Amino acid sequence: MCGIAGFISPYFSKNSFKQTIKCMIDQLEHRGPDGKGLWFDSNFGVALGHSRLSIVDLSEAGHQPMISECKRYYIVFNGEIYNHNLLRKELPDSIKWQGHSDTETLINGIAFWGLKKTLSKLVGMFAFALWDRSQKKLTLVRDRLGEKPLYFGFRGGTMIFGSELKAIEAFPEISPKIDRNSLEIYLRLGYIPAPHSIYEGIYKLSPGHFIEFSMENVKARSIPHSSKYWSLEAITESQLSNPFLGSVIDAIDYLESLLKDTISGQLLGDVPVGAFLSGGIDSSTIVSI
Repeated sequence: MCGIAGFISPYFSKNSFKQTIKCMIDQLEHRGPDGKGLWFDSNFGVALGHSRLSIVDLSEAGHQPMISECKRYYIVFNGEIYNHNLLRKELPDSIKWQGHSDTETLINGIAFWGLKKTLSKLVGMFAFALWDRSQKKLTLVRDRLGEKPLYFGFRGGTMIFGSELKAIEAFPEISPKIDRNSLEIYLRLGYIPAPHSIYEGIYKLSPGHFIEFSMENVKARSIPHSSKYWSLEAITESQLSNPFLGSVIDAIDYLESLLKDTISGQLLGDVPVGAFLSGGIDSSTIVSI
């Protein structure tokens, strides 16, 4: 896993950008000990940071924050896109690839197809922040089932985000306060569901959603409505009208083919791959395949 963090603010001191984003990303070193990357543009009040765990493309070509070939987008990405090699084949031959990372596939896919169409094509687990230099807009995105975490909210006049609350806590302004309603939810459920967090004014981005912050949103300290790009409920309902009509043997064979496709996609990497065995049916099945 990697760690991402950043902020956007029209009021933040230009002299403090580098030190602040470094302080935030330092809190996420345990998520990515293989390297750190910082990028900021104090003229537009945006900063992005990345703590890297190298899995695909161990070279500097996989370093983040990363810029698209067209120079319009910057991205910090946590996760893995399992079908990124297939997606590269759909992108124009004119793209001059710098390496073979899934991050580079993702950001150039967004530049070519747009965000929504790219999200519809992705198979993977991810959380990422995308800065659009043309529209001066920061977009936060979380994967379909929320495997990768992403927190965001306001501290003073600054919108901040991070993979963990540790990065949020490191921001050098007003200290976050415990949200008593969230505390009550935790005591009842044993966890705090999205979009809530333990802190007032800090939220988890819901699974299958993205949220876009313009500078106008930030100046007004307003949190726009997030957009849902994928819904488990909708997928389930659509399948009710298209039931599986094969035999039990057909179902078993189909499930095996799906598992093989899924597992093969998750074996991509330039580092050794391992598996955790719990002794249950699921992990034993994965290892045997």
